[in-house]
Amino acid sequence: MSDRIFITGLTLHAYHGVMAHEAKVGQTFGIDLELAVDLSEAARSDKVADTVSYDAVVICTTEAFLGQRFRLIEAAAGRVADAILATFPRVESIAVTIHKPHAPVAATFSDVGVRLERARTPAR
Repeated sequence: MSDRIFITGLTLHAYHGVMAHEAKVGQTFGIDLELAVDLSEAARSDKVADTVSYDAVVICTTEAFLGQRFRLIEAAAGRVADAILATFPRVESIAVTIHKPHAPVAATFSDVGVRLERARTPAR
């Protein structure tokens, strides 16, 4: 599938991390999503009902990301991917990138993060 819906630069303040001060003060995270969706029907019909709503994806992502405190952004990214696949049957696969530009690392860097990809498991 080559059709994609993407959302980049979603910014959320959360309390994820291993360090105690991350749970107390929190920090800003960036989230990028890339959803593989067959968009051929929407391209023909020009109807929102034939695609996946960006607004609904942002709401789902926000609820999944902020719904609990995660020690690892790997776990937070996995929760987001699982929520998107569970909520939107049209989504065939998803790539989730979590940026943690203020990670407590003793180095100078512009960004750290994770990217994971998940695909819908075919019914057996």
